[in-house]
Amino acid sequence: MTPREAVNEYLAEIKNELAATTHANHRYRLDQFIQWADEEGLSNMNDITGSKLQDFKQWKSGDVAKVTIKNHLSTLRQFIEFCEDIDVAPNGVGRKIRLPTMQLGDDVNDTHLLPNEAEAILDYCDKYEYATLRHTAFYILWHTGMRSGGLRGLDVEDYDSHNGILSIRHRPETATPLKNKERTERDVSIKTAVTAVLDDYLEMHHPYVEDEHGRVPLLGTSNGRMEQTTLQRNIYTLTRPCHYTNECPHDRDMQECEATTYNTASKCPTSVSPHALRKGSITVHRKQNVPKEVASERMDVSGDVLDKHYDKRTEREKMQQRREYLDNI
Repeated sequence: MTPREAVNEYLAEIKNELAATTHANHRYRLDQFIQWADEEGLSNMNDITGSKLQDFKQWKSGDVAKVTIKNHLSTLRQFIEFCEDIDVAPNGVGRKIRLPTMQLGDDVNDTHLLPNEAEAILDYCDKYEYATLRHTAFYILWHTGMRSGGLRGLDVEDYDSHNGILSIRHRPETATPLKNKERTERDVSIKTAVTAVLDDYLEMHHPYVEDEHGRVPLLGTSNGRMEQTTLQRNIYTLTRPCHYTNECPHDRDMQECEATTYNTASKCPTSVSPHALRKGSITVHRKQNVPKEVASERMDVSGDVLDKHYDKRTEREKMQQRREYLDNI
C-alpha cells in the first residue's frame, strides 16, 4: 500500500472518533509525511524502517518549534501503528519513532489576537463586510472563545435568537463531534451586538443548504456545512493587517506579497488561526476580571490548562487584578 493510500485509510478510520479540528490536524501532519515520502521515492509502506522515520524527523525539524515536531511525530506514530494493525507496515516499526523530550515551557505558544486588533477588525467588518460569513464567524469566536470545531458543528436550530443562546452539542454520528465529547456540551450566552450580526447574516447571506446528514448548519456554504479549512482560511484572511487596515506592518509590497490571497493568508506573519483567536478571547475575559471558573465553563477549558496555555496576562496585570480584591482587607 502506498503512503497516500494508507493515510487515506487511516483518516477514514478515525473520522468519527475525533473532533473536526483534530481530524484536520492529523490530515495536515500526515500530508507532510506524504510529501516527504514522494521526495524520498517511498512507494510502499512495507518498506518503512526506523532509519527512514529518523530521516523524516530530521527533514521536518529545521527551525520548527519542538512542540510542533512532537505533535507531528505523535500523529505519525499513531498512523504507523494503524498500518501495522492492518498488515501494511513492519511490526514494531512505530515504536522506533523517538519523540523529543520537552522542557518546561516548550509546549506553550504565545500567539494570540490582541483586543485592539479585534476591535479594528470588527470596525472594518461593520463598514465593509457586515454580516458576511467571515464577519459572523469571527465575531462569535472572539466573543465566546469557543473552539472552531464547536462553531462549525452548530446548526440553525441550536441558536435561540430571542434569548441570545448558542447550544453546543456533541454529534459524532453526523460528523460534528466535540473535542471532549458529551462533557463539552453547554449553552453559551451571546450579547445583543453578536445576535444582531448573526440575525442579519441568517436573513441576508445564509444559503440554507443542508449538509450530507440533512442538518442546516448555523454558518453555511453553498455546499452545506463549511469545512474546517474554510473556517481557518477565512480567519487567516480577516486577521491579515493589510486586509483590515490596507497597510502592511512588515513593509512588504502588497502587489508581490505571497500572503495576499485567500489560500495563502496563513503565510502572513501577523495573521492568526482560530485557535489564536480563542487564546485572545480567553485572555480578554480574564483581564476583565471574569472569574477563572466562569471562563473555564464558558470556553470548556480546565483551570490548569487555562493558566498554562490561554491566559496571556502579564504578571503585573495579574497582580493589579488581585489588588482590586485585596485593597479593602
